Amino acid sequence: MSQKKIFLVFVAISTVSLLLHHGGHWSWTMGAFYIGCPALRSHPAPGLKPKHTNVVFLKTHKTASTTMQNLLFRFAERNNLTAALPVQACSHQFCYPRSFTSHFVHPHTLPPNIITSHMRFNKAELQRLMPNDTIYITILREPGSMFESLFSYYNQYCQSFKRVPNGSLEAFLEEPWKYYRPDEKDSMYARNTLTFDLGGDKDRPAKDEAYARGFVAEVDRVFSLVMIAEYFDESLVLLRHLLSWDLDDILYVKLNMRTPSSKRSLTPGLPSKIRAWNSLDARLYDHFNASLWRQLSALGPACVTREVRLLRRAQESLMRSCFGRRMPLLRSAAQIKNKDLRPWQPSGKVDIVGYDLPVNLSRGFSSQAQELCLKLIMPEVQYTRVLLRSQSLRYRRGYQLRPQQQTHPIQQPIHTVLPRHPQVQRSQPPPAAPGPASGTRSTSTSKPAAGTQGRTTKIGPRSAQTQASQTEK
Repeated sequence: MSQKKIFLVFVAISTVSLLLHHGGHWSWTMGAFYIGCPALRSHPAPGLKPKHTNVVFLKTHKTASTTMQNLLFRFAERNNLTAALPVQACSHQFCYPRSFTSHFVHPHTLPPNIITSHMRFNKAELQRLMPNDTIYITILREPGSMFESLFSYYNQYCQSFKRVPNGSLEAFLEEPWKYYRPDEKDSMYARNTLTFDLGGDKDRPAKDEAYARGFVAEVDRVFSLVMIAEYFDESLVLLRHLLSWDLDDILYVKLNMRTPSSKRSLTPGLPSKIRAWNSLDARLYDHFNASLWRQLSALGPACVTREVRLLRRAQESLMRSCFGRRMPLLRSAAQIKNKDLRPWQPSGKVDIVGYDLPVNLSRGFSSQAQELCLKLIMPEVQYTRVLLRSQSLRYRRGYQLRPQQQTHPIQQPIHTVLPRHPQVQRSQPPPAAPGPASGTRSTSTSKPAAGTQGRTTKIGPRSAQTQASQTEK
């Protein structure tokens, strides 16, 4: 045997012996061999690709998007970035359900790095506002569980739901056109909500195949990542790689969750009726669910499994630091002493739970650590208010230091009465029915976070029937 062959055999035997000796690290080592699966880092290191900081996250409704928004708000604060926030007339959303325009953005939050508050997507307006290298991301949820959540959450605001006898989801789906009015206020919650948020035509007939194919293709072209709520952790792995973020940047706590008593299980036959009524949303979900698993497969099963495991371990460690346990205790709004942590309640029929900080949190904690724990569980409305206050203060402090020509002109106040979120006064006229989506599609909103705690990640497409992980709303 030649010396070269003897050397190669020696190297092979040594490598196998080393791996067997460190058997406990076998999966980690193999995971590192996958291209695109670099070692996780908890802080910047020389020579590594810098974090991408210009991001638009289209916050869709009832999809775990509130959890994602909280994650992005914290990322913006930690990295001294500017998050675009709505003007006062728009409340905490960009005047949803109106199509987004830069006039809805508070002048103290310009120019922005991140946009993550509810809006109806308007690509042309966002491209004018955001840097050229902005990455667009959104999140979808399985149509059956999402529609049940919409029906429960907006039952007292959406007239299409409110007029159904006894608040029966079954009755609505039996004869939806008996209750649904396309042009009335809040009708976007009653049909193809994801399509509407993305700027599409929620009432386009299901038989219009050309429109459906074109709309899905446009969303696919604009958005670099479409997360799936049922696979929230796996989606975050893809997000981390896409944006070159650290593990610490994607830690989260589920927000805006309903109590089990506020949820209803779907009886046999209802999921198929929901998909038929929301056919465009179902088409979007099926396409991007398959797309997600193709991306995960390309990243590598060992890589994904490893990162999901490390993410969950890091979250458990953070939870123990903040709350002294693996997860903070869920509490009703009435039980939460800190008003800044009380989640908004849509109606007496739906109970949204939140968290409270331990009374002894301040002991041994730096003010920075206390703030992290507080922001981690802060509801959307309160966090938007706190962030606007801090960014306005920063804006005023720096205003005198900027050359006049570089300052952003103060926008004229919006005098028209604007549609608001259900929690705001609702004396506005109903929005006009959206027309067919143009080539520059629009988009908007979201909610709850879905996790998949305790599961072993397996790479492969999942059908809508098997994706029963717990989403927030």
